Amino acid sequence: MDDRRALRRTHEAASAPHERYRVSTPLTYLERAARTRPESVAVVDETGSYTYRELEAMSERVGSALLEMQTTLADASDTAVAPAPATAPTRPQPVVIFMEKSAHMLAAFLGTLMTGGFYVPVDPGTPAERAASIFGTLSSDGATPLVIANKETSEAANACFPTARIFTVEELLVHSRNTEALAAQARILVDTAPAYVLFTSGSTGTPKGVAVSHRAICGFIDGFVETFGIRARDVMGNQAPFDFDISVKDIYGSLAVGATLAILPRRLFSTPAELVDALRERRVTALVWAVAALCLVSSLHALDGGELPSIRLVLFSGEVMPMPHLARWMQKLPAATFANLYGPTEVTCNCLYHVVDRERTYPGNLPLGDTFPNRRVLVLDEAGRPVTEPGQEGELYVGGPDIALGYYGDRERTGAAFVQNPLAHALPETLYKTGDRVSVGEGGELFFCGRIDNQIKHLGHRIELEEIDTAFEREPGVERCRCAYDESRHRIYAFFEGTAEGRELRAAVAKRLPIPLVPARAIRVDAMPLTKNGKVDRRALLALVTLRGASAAPLPASVTPSPASVTPSPASVTQTRRS
Repeated sequence: MDDRRALRRTHEAASAPHERYRVSTPLTYLERAARTRPESVAVVDETGSYTYRELEAMSERVGSALLEMQTTLADASDTAVAPAPATAPTRPQPVVIFMEKSAHMLAAFLGTLMTGGFYVPVDPGTPAERAASIFGTLSSDGATPLVIANKETSEAANACFPTARIFTVEELLVHSRNTEALAAQARILVDTAPAYVLFTSGSTGTPKGVAVSHRAICGFIDGFVETFGIRARDVMGNQAPFDFDISVKDIYGSLAVGATLAILPRRLFSTPAELVDALRERRVTALVWAVAALCLVSSLHALDGGELPSIRLVLFSGEVMPMPHLARWMQKLPAATFANLYGPTEVTCNCLYHVVDRERTYPGNLPLGDTFPNRRVLVLDEAGRPVTEPGQEGELYVGGPDIALGYYGDRERTGAAFVQNPLAHALPETLYKTGDRVSVGEGGELFFCGRIDNQIKHLGHRIELEEIDTAFEREPGVERCRCAYDESRHRIYAFFEGTAEGRELRAAVAKRLPIPLVPARAIRVDAMPLTKNGKVDRRALLALVTLRGASAAPLPASVTPSPASVTPSPASVTQTRRS
């Protein structure tokens, strides 16, 4: 009997379709969809639509070309490599993807993963100094990052990465497919290897690169699509740029179930009425958007137009959802499910969710909700003790197998943020220390209360105020700078000691920082107010805005945040937890 079972299993394995990937990697999503739904539409952008068969072929061409390029670099030779099976480097290699979101950018992501490397999306609008900092971090351990641009961004790429090997995605897409080399790489792929690195704002002025593994992506996405019933007939209306981790849910959520990813171009978020028309025309069924993007549409009355009958699911994150805006969306979509998602980039997308109850009255903010599968969420006080009683506050910690690997090339900051669980003593258990203050409500629900440090959320971006301080302090005539955030007005203010002239100072800083990080005003002070502990009192500085309001002129139009800023563009800032 046992022999017959063994023979049957052998026969079934031999007759089953070939599976290239045997570990937990999002490439299995693409492989499965291309095998089971080859002619279904995988992705739609402004240039057209691509089936799963076409997306897989494009990705394989990119992957084959990259393997050849990496072999060339490893051989320290500029000569062309013969079309023999290539072998990948012994460790994952970074590939910077420098273009606006598109189907070709998606193929560049997946092609990079096929090589065993990891992709690093960098927005084309990123200031050159910041892009150079990111490239330097990626090169810190001797790696040689490649850069993929497109025809529109190649010139800017050369300016930002003058020492890099830069290729256009168009030339990679005409490369022949080397299936033997790709299969060889698939056999040695380890699912704990990094799949992507997203750079976020850093308090030292240096962006932090959050590294997320293949396994973590699949661990989150599998639970995500099951929790919200995402299926093959869904059309995911992508709002977020691909360097913003909300897009991870769009990209891999659609791939996981064989759904369609509809990429909504950035320009549409400057014309919300056209955006709503596009949602209707593309028959979008699911929105996974930043809170700021939803608020932009509702605040400009774009929902007052035609109906959106196909939308059944609206998931939002990035910051606290204002209840009046949520009410407008829920009134517009009376049959849709709405859910509040919470989680910093470092935990791989989200760890908590709350499905909005239409019959419930929410007197304050929405709760953070239930845990996604395989997540550990703890609230601890300053002594590392659990906080469980209603009305108490503590810091939120997140654990489980799907948290990030750490900050690329930065052991010090990794060690400070990814810590041992203080409640576990017998074995190592890593928790991510979010820096978010939460309160415990009646019934044990958690509510976001704010930050325990100087990190803020502005226009959907996570921003370290110290990074802006550092940028100002690099300028001549600035002895010291401290920034403060007026949450009620959604404005950042810079306060500086020195002799610099405000307008010129802001213009200079705007060249160093992404638009959402540029303060609305710069105010000169004679001395910084201090707390009783001798630290700069940022709250006292904010009180000076009214008193010193005439000391700085508005920003010039070229650096004033526009409505499109709610679609986050800089690679340096990323979505996190205010939801």
